[in-house]
Amino acid sequence: MAFFNPIKWLLGLLSQDLGIDLGTANTLVNVRGKGIVINEPSWVTIDKRTREPLKIGAAAKAMVGRTPANMVTIRPLRDGVISEYDITQALLEYFISKAHENSIVLFPHSRVVIGIPSGATEVEKRAVYDAAMSAGARETYMVLEPAAAAIGAGLPINSDTGTMVVDIGGGTTEVAVISTGGIVISRSLRVAGDELDQDIIEYVRSKYNLFIGEQMAEKVKIAIGSAYPLKEEKTVDVRGRNLITGLPEAIEISSIEIREAISPSVQVIVDTIKDALDESPPEILSDLMDNGICLTGGTAQLQGLAERLSNEVRVRVWVAEDPMTCVARGCGMVLDDLDLYENLLVGIERDPYTSTQG
Repeated sequence: MAFFNPIKWLLGLLSQDLGIDLGTANTLVNVRGKGIVINEPSWVTIDKRTREPLKIGAAAKAMVGRTPANMVTIRPLRDGVISEYDITQALLEYFISKAHENSIVLFPHSRVVIGIPSGATEVEKRAVYDAAMSAGARETYMVLEPAAAAIGAGLPINSDTGTMVVDIGGGTTEVAVISTGGIVISRSLRVAGDELDQDIIEYVRSKYNLFIGEQMAEKVKIAIGSAYPLKEEKTVDVRGRNLITGLPEAIEISSIEIREAISPSVQVIVDTIKDALDESPPEILSDLMDNGICLTGGTAQLQGLAERLSNEVRVRVWVAEDPMTCVARGCGMVLDDLDLYENLLVGIERDPYTSTQG
């Protein structure tokens, strides 16, 4: 019989449990019993001299490229892991506090489940754990992002049937084959949405001598980016600075050109999926021929990506419902039943299966 801890019981009444997708591009917070309450960019505007956060989330992203000389807007996570510890802590504090707005809880000391890349090092795992605890979490658990994505997408991960999920976010692509409640094969690739944006920036620079920013590249990717020929190709105006004249300029660019620009990075993702399939047992491959491959993450919404993958791997590929929220929803479902998903929790200090962090 478990020992009753009255302090933990009281804290549970006075706080809300949170599932957090701490993403390179966006942070999503799932409040237990309420669903996704926060979906904001993982941007922070700081004072250059003091490094004090001034704006966080959507307000900070709106300032990208527009800050005065004494400020800078940064993303404290790169490739799915923390690159600026103090700024990430401030980001988490802000979102945890915001998640408790308009609630009856007295203070935001929550139990938290956070998704992390399957390729995260021990140092990177510890940084995520420490940042969450320093931000005010009462207990922090970590789960691999592809596992959380599979749970959030509704895949039957606890059955003895093999399933495959490909979670393509801003900083990483996570590929996992899951069966009987555990990960059989996983791949973590630091090529994802951000890399596609950089491909577009480099293409426009080299072909048109036009320098564009990350936000413009992202807008182009969303508007006309594709991984497979479209039924009707599109064009969009791209604005930037002419590198020869130094003056503002706008050009028209087509979806065919953008597809060419991002094709090498898309092919890297395809090859990683093929590599995971190549190492999968024949029984699981047979299951995948029936069940297909599920795509999650914001970049899974790239036009024609499912069709491109289906043609390349000869297996049906489908995009999950609301793919961008799958990891956050999965983290929330893990919170609902920690015992059921215990084998998917990631420990620190060389214990990958413990549910007690610290």
